[in-house]
Amino acid sequence: MEKNAGTADRAVRIVAGLAILGLYFVAEPAYRWWALLGLIPLATGLLGWCPAYTLLGIRTCETSPK
Repeated sequence: MEKNAGTADRAVRIVAGLAILGLYFVAEPAYRWWALLGLIPLATGLLGWCPAYTLLGIRTCETSPK
């Protein structure tokens, strides 16, 4: 997996993922499982790789000169 998410993109994903996961503690019990969707942006932010970006050919990270 080659990284395709830049630093700012990763930071936004991590913050958003943690915020969505935080909803688990304030949501009604019947809707708490929706908060687990926050694992997706959190994981992509921590890994620096987004499968949707790969499919769409998007890269937000800096490329190193060869």
